[in-house]
Amino acid sequence: MPEVQKLQGVRRAVVLLSGGLDSYTAGAIARAEGYELLALTIRYGQIHDREIAAARLVARALGVVKHIELDVNLAAFGGSALVGEGDVPKDRPLDTNEGIPSTYVPARNTIFLSLALAWAEVAGAGAIVIGVNALDYSGYPDCRPEYLEAFERLATLATRGGVEGQSLEILAPLLRMTKADIIRRGTALGLDYGLTHSCYDPDAHGRPCGRCDSCQLRARGFREAGIADPVRA
Repeated sequence: MPEVQKLQGVRRAVVLLSGGLDSYTAGAIARAEGYELLALTIRYGQIHDREIAAARLVARALGVVKHIELDVNLAAFGGSALVGEGDVPKDRPLDTNEGIPSTYVPARNTIFLSLALAWAEVAGAGAIVIGVNALDYSGYPDCRPEYLEAFERLATLATRGGVEGQSLEILAPLLRMTKADIIRRGTALGLDYGLTHSCYDPDAHGRPCGRCDSCQLRARGFREAGIADPVRA
């Protein structure tokens, strides 16, 4: 597969694109700030492929220069309900203090960011965009600001570009936004959230369960934003 040509003077970013509303919005914010986007979607052994189909739609809507779908089978390790080990929890209180849920995929963001870093270095991208959020999230340790800051430092130490003084930024524009704020921002940017998929455990037709953590967070976000969710309309 031919690589993307490096262009002088072009600000380029690799966006980790899951097909959910967060990565869609993060990518759209980066685009609005003048970045040319490359999209990376990982098939990591998740229990459904509905989000991959959504990522393709979102990539087209964002007008990305190139979209790579990469297979990295984390299901071989297990350790998460999202790769088929145990049931996806349903009807959990959103503000629970029960600890890290079984939907946490061990080291997922570290693996994803490392892959994005490799492509960014090859493509001459100065940033990686990730749609993590430290307010409305399920308690995952790799969604915290200190984690992203540490990875950005690692990127400087671990790459030829970093050693040669070409810094790489980890852009997480949603980090301190509520889900409602994210939805309002995306709506202001003209995003079609009907393209997105958030559910951890959809039915055989790809319809959201409405009961997993992700579905509940999404529903609360749209409700608090005062906007109808087109996926559930």
